[in-house]
Amino acid sequence: MKRTLLIGLLLSLALAAGIYLSLTIKPPATPSHANMYPQAREIPAFTLIDQKGLSFGKERLMGHWTLAFTGYTFCPDICPTTLAELKRIYPQLKAISADIQILFLSVDPKRDTPERLNEYVNFFEPEFIAASAEHAELFPFVRSLGMMYAIAGSTETPDYLVDHSASVSLINPQAQVIGRFKPTLAPGAMAVVDPEHILADMPLLINP
Repeated sequence: MKRTLLIGLLLSLALAAGIYLSLTIKPPATPSHANMYPQAREIPAFTLIDQKGLSFGKERLMGHWTLAFTGYTFCPDICPTTLAELKRIYPQLKAISADIQILFLSVDPKRDTPERLNEYVNFFEPEFIAASAEHAELFPFVRSLGMMYAIAGSTETPDYLVDHSASVSLINPQAQVIGRFKPTLAPGAMAVVDPEHILADMPLLINP
C-alpha cells in the first residue's frame, strides 16, 4: 500500500514538474520571414574586386553576418530602392550586431568599374561593400548564394539592362549561406525585400 502511494506521489511530482517546465521554458524563437535552408551551404573560393580596388574573397566573409544582394549601378528601380532601405535600417542592424555587413554584388562588370561602384555605394552608405568580377568568376559565386542574373540584350548598346535576383542572401560568420530574404510580391508594388522583415529576423538568427 505504501509503495503504491509512493509511486503515485512520484508520478504526481513528475507531472507537476513537466507542467511547470512547459510553462516556464519557452522553445527557441525561429525566424518568421527568412527562407532558411535545411543545411548551411559552403561557399566555394572566389575572388572579386571591391570598390576600393582591393581583393574581396571568402576570408572577408569570415567573422561577419553578411547580407548580400545582386544588382548594378544602372538599375532603374530595384537596386537603388533596396540600397536606400538597407541604409535606413543600417543603424538598427549595427545595434543588433556590430559584425553585420552589407555586400552589393554588381553583375555588370563592363560598366561597373571600382571607381563607379565606389561613387555609387558611397551615395547610400560608405560602410557598404560593393564588389564585382568578370562573369567567369562572378556567375558561379552568385549561384552559390542562391541567386541568378542574365544580361538582357547586347552589351554593345549603352543602355542594356541586366535581369537579376531581388532576394537578399544571408551568410553566416563561417562564410556559409544559410538562407535568404525574398522580395515581397504585391499587385502594383515593386518586388523588393521588406527591410522590416530583416530587422525582425536578424536578432533571432544571430542569437537563437
